[in-house]
Amino acid sequence: MTKARPNKAVRKAGPRSAKGYKTVKYPKKKYISKAKGAEMAEREARQKNPSQKPAPKVIHKAAPARKPNRAHHQPDHKPKTLTDEELAFAENEALPPPLKVPMFTVAIVGRPNVGKSTLFNRLVGRREALVHDRPGVTRDRRKSIGNLAGLVFTVIDTAGYEDASIDTMEGQMRRQTEKAVEEADVALMLIDGRAGVMPLDKHFADLLRKSQTPIVLVANKCEGKGQDATLYDAFALGMGEPLPISAEHGQGLDHLYRALMGFAPPGMLDQDDDAPPPPNAARERPLQLAIIGRPNTGKSTLINRLIGEERMLVGPEPGVTRDSIPVDWEYKGRKIRLVDTAGVRKRAKVTDAVEKLSVGETFETIKMAEVVVLVVDADAVLDNQELTLARHVIDEGRALVIAINKWDVVKEKRRAMETLDERLRDSMAQVKNIPTVTISGLTGHRVDTLMEEVFKVHETWNKHLATSPLNRWLAAATQAHPPPLSSHKQRIKLRYMTQVKTRPPTFVIFSTRAGDLPEAYMRYLANGIRDTFGLDGVPIRIHLRKPKNPFEDEK
Repeated sequence: MTKARPNKAVRKAGPRSAKGYKTVKYPKKKYISKAKGAEMAEREARQKNPSQKPAPKVIHKAAPARKPNRAHHQPDHKPKTLTDEELAFAENEALPPPLKVPMFTVAIVGRPNVGKSTLFNRLVGRREALVHDRPGVTRDRRKSIGNLAGLVFTVIDTAGYEDASIDTMEGQMRRQTEKAVEEADVALMLIDGRAGVMPLDKHFADLLRKSQTPIVLVANKCEGKGQDATLYDAFALGMGEPLPISAEHGQGLDHLYRALMGFAPPGMLDQDDDAPPPPNAARERPLQLAIIGRPNTGKSTLINRLIGEERMLVGPEPGVTRDSIPVDWEYKGRKIRLVDTAGVRKRAKVTDAVEKLSVGETFETIKMAEVVVLVVDADAVLDNQELTLARHVIDEGRALVIAINKWDVVKEKRRAMETLDERLRDSMAQVKNIPTVTISGLTGHRVDTLMEEVFKVHETWNKHLATSPLNRWLAAATQAHPPPLSSHKQRIKLRYMTQVKTRPPTFVIFSTRAGDLPEAYMRYLANGIRDTFGLDGVPIRIHLRKPKNPFEDEK
């Protein structure tokens, strides 16, 4: 009986094999290209319908051969020039959005608790100044960029005017208000539309009329309908018709816009909103430098010494500064934004509502800063509260510099430095070699040295390391001290390492069983990176990542 494989396909029987089986030859399958198939279909269509015209023949041209990239083989090729935007993103510094340049200055003045800070926040577009029902919350004058329906200007928030001696705190606040009026192109005098014209308003109006700065009278808190009598009484101040507004609810700002338009330079509104940023915007970005510490450690005195003028209020009593006040400054051709902050006490001692707002602003300033200077008192070097502040700065990823103020009055200087080194070694082991400078904000002793350390630690904070040296170091570090066994009693392998970010330096290590690597070994790696590549005084972040499994998608 002949044996053959069952198949429905047509087959041809060949001669029998040695074992008696018939050899079967299958016909070869013909493969037809798409062009040939289209031609055959067209031919069949013409046979069925001879009157149909043939379709035009499409000639498919072959794609041009790809030229090899010989840039790497030519020794004289020019590298690609990066644009300013590409350079900014390469340095992890995004360009700020293009803004119109402010062309004039507006100062907001008035007696306490008339809504000056509320109007300031309304013009700026965000909550920058502290606002509270208690009068006298604002003490230092604050500057920012205001925008009112496309009208861009510099706006200054001032302290409430009070008739007091110049030697008192209220007298210093009044002097700051007078400087703001002298600096401004126009001043907005605010009165309370609910309370009416007070005797202090009349006294302040008499002083403002003597100045050369134009004055615009504004009646705030006029969101109701019972302020007509107040508006009529305001004519007695001799400053013209008052503008009724409500800074809290944003009402009446159209009147304020028309009043400020007369002080804007011609052609200011013709500026293009979509204009590109300046060519070196990323490089001209100011260094964000925050000054923090406990109350009464000399932070405001240090800033006054740095900028060379009495910009901040100072006094012997603690808690003089309440707001976080930014000051634009230039040191040896480098633009810097100094931020004076309120002193931070222990959390259990902070019970006042205004102090809670001040402390909250201080921590927000630390988040936005690049370098933080922790000012400590030489008489009590690094107590528990200051160590808590230092750890918070490191946890936020900011660069830290410690300034020991009032060093000129310390008698046992050697003992104070030994105490400082011991507390840093015991309590700040996660960051070694934090820059420490002994200064005197009152006399200016070693203030220049402090700024040199700030620039140095800022450069280290922005440092980027190449991948090849990092992996050579990783191989040597794991060979000298191999990783411990995992929970499954298997050796953890560290395969690859690269730096993914600066500000602060952040590294990623690809490892098997990344979750089993203990914290002690992570500190060993961080300290090794810091000692080998010179990343002293800045926080280092290391993230472990598990390599991608190529078969994971198939499951």
